[in-house]
Order: sequence, then C-alpha cells, then structure tokens
Amino acid sequence: MVHMRNIRALLLCILCAATGCAGVTTSGASSLRTEREPMRHEVTRLAKPPAIDADWDKEPWAGIQPMFIDRYMGKKPTHIPTVQAKIAYDDEALYVIFRVVDQYVRAVAQKNQQEVCGDSCVEFFLTPGTDVSKGYFNIEVNCGGTMLCRHQVAPGKDKQALTQDECAGVQIAHSLPRIVDPEIVEPTTWTVEYRLPVALLEKYAAVTRPAPGVVWRANLYKCADLTSHPHWLTWAPIDWPEPNFHVPECFGVLEFR
Repeated sequence: MVHMRNIRALLLCILCAATGCAGVTTSGASSLRTEREPMRHEVTRLAKPPAIDADWDKEPWAGIQPMFIDRYMGKKPTHIPTVQAKIAYDDEALYVIFRVVDQYVRAVAQKNQQEVCGDSCVEFFLTPGTDVSKGYFNIEVNCGGTMLCRHQVAPGKDKQALTQDECAGVQIAHSLPRIVDPEIVEPTTWTVEYRLPVALLEKYAAVTRPAPGVVWRANLYKCADLTSHPHWLTWAPIDWPEPNFHVPECFGVLEFR
C-alpha cells in the first residue's frame, strides 16, 4: 500500500490519533466525523475448530455475525465489491473467513511472501493486544490463497516476514484457482478461509492470548491495486488523503467473548 511522507499526511495522522479515527464515510469524504468511538466487533469462541474448506455457509460460520468491509479510501472506485468477513477463535488459533461478491478478479502472485496486494486480495491487520505502538501483523491473502504475512513495529519499520515454513503453518482454503490470469471480468463470488495459530504470532510479538474479556486492535481490508478496477476498502474507517492501510492508530476493536 501507499505510504504518505508529506507534511499534510503527518498532520492528518496526528489528528486521526487524537480523534479516535472516526475517519472517512462510505461516501469517500475525508472530513472527520464527530464520533470518537472506534469500530467494535465481538469475536465468538468455538467449541470445536471448523474444517478449513472456504465454505462460507457451513457451521459455525452460519451463526456468526459478519463484518462489512465497505468504506472506500481515495476517490470513489468504479467497482465496489461486496465484502464480508467473520472471525472466531479457540485456545490455539484464530479462524478467519472472507466472502467477496466481486468482478474483475485477478491473482498472479505464485509464492507466499510475494506482494499480493496488486491481486484481488483480502487483508487482516492486527495488534494482539491493546497497544498499537508495540506493532502489528499484516496478513494479506489473495483470491488464490497466496499469503504475505509480516510483523512491523510501525509502518515500514523493523519489518519481519514469516518464513516459508511458518507460512505453511497457516492453513488456507480458497474457492478460486491459485492463479487467475487473465482477469475474470464477469461477476464472481469467491471465498478465502484460514486458521492462524496464536503460537505463530508469539514468535514475533508479545501476545495477549484470546480469551473472554480480552481485547485486540485490528482492521480488515479489500484491495486490488493492479487489476483493471482498483479499489481500497476498509472495515474500520481511516482518515487519510490517499489509500493507506498502514495506519494502526485507526484500528478498530476486537472483543473476545
């Protein structure tokens, strides 16, 4: 994603942090809203882990409320997919599933840790605790199941990428082929589901393990930077002059139940 380095962007970031990042509206306006409370979402505890098969309609997902990734950054895109995500957990892992009602779908990254944000891609940024100043993970998975996963202390600072073996430890299922090229121009619905082991996060950061009452900070995104119809969508709003997902001060709140 784009990193803004000019003075205007820095001032907006400071203002964003001071106001709780009420952020852009779904109309794309960049004026700050008056409300200061961050987005919040309750994360369901599972009695048993689900099969990782990219089936949006199966249990337990059928009974879990979705998050809607529907706020765009930058100019209003000519194509806005309908994007939903669901998150659950148990003692060992987080479980995440995305469903995208899309068009102009593309995936060309072939290996984990390649840049996937140019493809049709869903992203989960998280701080495994309440203090975003301690850093965050960015987990980016394209529609073909190829993943980029890093931890960084601050945007672009002290970045650590998971090894290929560690990436293989994140079980991923996807409904489309690994490579989607040429681009699918017809309306297409696709899903991505994965199991993220908490122990893997603990190799790179201090983690407050998920449990009832625990709070993490996070945001979820959809992008397609290098497709014929690029767009940048968020769950929690971000006030920023250009598309930029790396704004941890604007993360929403995940409340484990």
